[in-house]
Amino acid sequence: MLTLVTATRCTSQDFLTQTLLGRCLPRLGQFEPFGLKLFSGNSLPLAQIYNQAIEEAQPDEILVFLHDDVRLDDWMLAQRLREALQTFDVVGVAGNRRRQPGQMTWYLQPMADTPEGVPDWSRTVLDREFLSGAIAHASRTAPASLSVYGPSPSPVCLLDGVLMAARASTLQASGVRFDAQLGFHFYDLDFCRSAEAAGLTLGTWPIAITHQSLGGSVHSPAWLQARARYAQKWCE
Repeated sequence: MLTLVTATRCTSQDFLTQTLLGRCLPRLGQFEPFGLKLFSGNSLPLAQIYNQAIEEAQPDEILVFLHDDVRLDDWMLAQRLREALQTFDVVGVAGNRRRQPGQMTWYLQPMADTPEGVPDWSRTVLDREFLSGAIAHASRTAPASLSVYGPSPSPVCLLDGVLMAARASTLQASGVRFDAQLGFHFYDLDFCRSAEAAGLTLGTWPIAITHQSLGGSVHSPAWLQARARYAQKWCE
């Protein structure tokens, strides 16, 4: 059984009409039934609600953790994930085949700080040679454009948290969970490292999605606080 796990600031009714994910669900359900674990009106860290979903899931469920601003363009999602989870323990749509000390995102190489102690985003460099997967990106005013990162399927060290999936039994048995103390940031990188430390394999799989991302949170105080905690936790 496939179960989508997502959080939204919308009400449960508005979720169905005002979010990219909610609007695509009727088409997804035409091909194969799925479950939805929706946390509406949410202000809690994603890690906290994702952990609740893991604890409450039946062992045979495939849990898909995803944002509410994602459109699932592949209506054969359940079959894709069953195939993917025969190869990897944790699956996503985009990721990086390596991880470097000081790396703050899955797709960028580590960067230096400014004299004020914040990341110098003027010197960002894609870790292009090691990236895998593809995601279509859209805004509210422009059509989607496809970002192709690299060959997929592929084993990876880091996954984009926009969509990650695993069997509930795998996470329950391994004890791998999300770190709620990181808030809304770095939870995906931390989860990947925890999964790797527990001996789980991670990989990308060719699954078509569109992400309507507004971005901009990387300069916030909450992001900087999460960054410091993440670095301390992993001794970087």
